[in-house]
Amino acid sequence: MSSMPPTTSASTRSDFETTRFILPDLISDCHYPLRLNPDCHPVSRTSEQWLLDGAHLAEHRVTKFMGLHAGELTAACYPDADAFHLRVCSDFLNWLFNMDDWLDEFDADGTWGMRECCISAFRDPINSQTEKLAGKMCKSYFSRFMQTGGPGCTERFIHAMDLFFIAAAKQAEDRATGHIPDLESYITARRDTSACKPCFALIEYAALIDLPDKVMSHPVIMAMEEATNDLVTWSNDIFSYNVEQSRHDTHNIVVVLMREQGLNLQGAIDYVDRMCKGSIQRFEDNRDILPSWGEQLDKQVAIYIEGLQNWMVGSLHWSFDTTRYFGKNGHTIKQDRIIELLPKRPL
Repeated sequence: MSSMPPTTSASTRSDFETTRFILPDLISDCHYPLRLNPDCHPVSRTSEQWLLDGAHLAEHRVTKFMGLHAGELTAACYPDADAFHLRVCSDFLNWLFNMDDWLDEFDADGTWGMRECCISAFRDPINSQTEKLAGKMCKSYFSRFMQTGGPGCTERFIHAMDLFFIAAAKQAEDRATGHIPDLESYITARRDTSACKPCFALIEYAALIDLPDKVMSHPVIMAMEEATNDLVTWSNDIFSYNVEQSRHDTHNIVVVLMREQGLNLQGAIDYVDRMCKGSIQRFEDNRDILPSWGEQLDKQVAIYIEGLQNWMVGSLHWSFDTTRYFGKNGHTIKQDRIIELLPKRPL
């Protein structure tokens, strides 16, 4: 159990809030077992080298990337995958985090151009032509994906990536205009900018299953996916808030709530905590009404649902292991949950 945060008196509360905030204890709310793929470390290191060889990162980005540990996230989210399939998933996640960073610097037109390049690579990873490094990397991992990925799983992945780029282009427009969306619009967009949806398609891929549309379009399955997406995404917004506020980034549910509901920072963090608890409850409520599609399909559905659970618990723990959100202080912050606000960068 994490230690309880220190209490503050009313007289010191205002000053306290301007310099720090307390993270909610999200890990204690998520009771699913955390497992790690036994091939984690060799596959992670090989995948990191693949990214470095393909992305040609500047020196300061190399240092940042080596603290990402996306391979460890992959190993927690796909703990039963064999080494080949784990490697494809790890390559994708390493590419995805770097793509997310690249897109932060793109305007809407640049994002649309990247979308065209990558979707073409997904549609025909062998024959498509591109000079973009990101596109060449797509061709690399997706040509391996297509060796075993089923047709339904493949189409779901490509469609989800298309939604990701479309939402990222809208985010670029908002960034350029300083627009902060309302809560409902933000939640809808964030379900796509999170890129959770293609990661869920990888659950099928890693398990060598290809669920039929009658299962994947069922409202209960869709509700469980949405609840998982929300938990992963909203918790990530809490974890990334400090870094993002320091660079004036407003694509974060904490910022949206402070603006829309007039909450202070800690109030908004606590509000998101309640939303995260609610998403886990939604997941369980829908599990209780899960229909049956027959013995064989039910076994595959159970694998898929376990994969969603793995994403919830795996992403929570990984957020303290990576240096992306808390630098080298993740393990300490995991215990005391106190976040000291970073100074804002000059505009």
